Amino acid sequence: MKLNARAVLLPPLLAIIAALLLCSIALMISGGNPLEAFGAMIAQVGRGTTAVDIVNTGSTYYLAALAVAIGFQMKLFNIGVEGQYKLAAIVAMIAGGAVALPPVLHTLFILVVAALVGAMWAAIPAILKITRGVNEVISTIMLNWIATGIAAYLIQQSVFGELRGNNLGTPVVAESGWVPGISLGGAGTIFGLVVLAVLAGVGYWVLMNRTRFGFELRASGESATAATAGGVNAKKMVLVAMLLSGATAGLVAMPELLGRDYTYTLNFPAAYGFTGIAVALLGRNHPVGIAFGALLWAFLDKSSVALENVGVPKEIVTIMQGSIVLSVVVAYEVVRRITLAAEQRKVGQQLGTTDEVAA
Repeated sequence: MKLNARAVLLPPLLAIIAALLLCSIALMISGGNPLEAFGAMIAQVGRGTTAVDIVNTGSTYYLAALAVAIGFQMKLFNIGVEGQYKLAAIVAMIAGGAVALPPVLHTLFILVVAALVGAMWAAIPAILKITRGVNEVISTIMLNWIATGIAAYLIQQSVFGELRGNNLGTPVVAESGWVPGISLGGAGTIFGLVVLAVLAGVGYWVLMNRTRFGFELRASGESATAATAGGVNAKKMVLVAMLLSGATAGLVAMPELLGRDYTYTLNFPAAYGFTGIAVALLGRNHPVGIAFGALLWAFLDKSSVALENVGVPKEIVTIMQGSIVLSVVVAYEVVRRITLAAEQRKVGQQLGTTDEVAA
C-alpha cells in the first residue's frame, strides 16, 4: 500500500517542485521576479476572456494528446498527429463547405470526414510498419511534411481556396454545420465541441480499461511475442491502434473550426500535434492526467501575455513548458527506480527469512 501511494503521489509532487525551481531560475536569469511573474499569470486568468480561452484551447490540446496516448499504449510514437489533423481539417472544411445538409446531420458529416481522413493518413505508417518494418517515427515525420504540402496545394485559389481580404481559405461552411457554443457574456463563449473532448476522454478510458480490446492492445505493446503466443494478432493491433489514433487526431481542429472560424485559412494555428505529445507525457496517458496537462499548457499559453506587464518576455513560457515536461519525465523515472529497489529489498528479505526457517 505504501509503495502504491508513493508511486502515485510522489512523482507529481516532485515534478511540481522541480518545475517551479527550474522556472524560477529561468525567470531570475531573464531579470524577472518569479513571485511577481507567477502572480501576474494567475491574475490574468480573471481578466477578459482568458479563462474561456484556456478551456477552449485546452480541449484542442486534449484531443491531440489523446491521439498520441492511444499510440503510446501500444508503444507506438505517433508523431504524425500534426499532419493528420491538418489534412483532416482542410479536407473536412472543403467537404463541409461543398454540401448543403440539415443541421446536426451537416455537423456529423464534417466530423466523420475529419475522422476518416485522419485515420486514412495514419494508416500509411501503420501499413509500412507491419509490412516492411518501417519505424513509425520516421514515416510519420515525413508524412507531416507531405500533409503540409497537400494542404498548401488544396488551399490555392486555382483549387479550392477563396481569397477573402488578404487571406486564403476554404469555402465557408453553411450555418447548418456550425456548433453553437455556451455564451458567458463578456467572459467569452465556450466551444460547443468541448463536449466532444470530454466524450473522447470517457471513451478512451472505457476502451483501454474496460474492454478486451484495450487489454490486448496494451499487451501487444508490452510484448508482441507474448501477445502472439496468447492468441493476439500483434500486427492487427498496430494497425487498429494507428487508425484510432489518426481518427482522434482528425478531430483536433473541429472545436475551433465548427465553433468559431467555419473555414480553414492560411493562418490556422499549427503545432497542436507536437503539443499533444508533451501533454500526453504530462498526463501519463491517463485521461484525467491528460486533462490537467492540457489545461496547464493552455494556461501557460494564454496567461503569458501578462508577463510583459512585469518586464518579463512572454517567450519565457516556452522554457517553463519544457521544464515541466522534463520534470515530469525525470520524476516518474526516479520514483520508478526507488519503488523497484524497495520491492527488490522486500523480496530479498522474504527470501532470507524463508532460508532461515528452512535451516
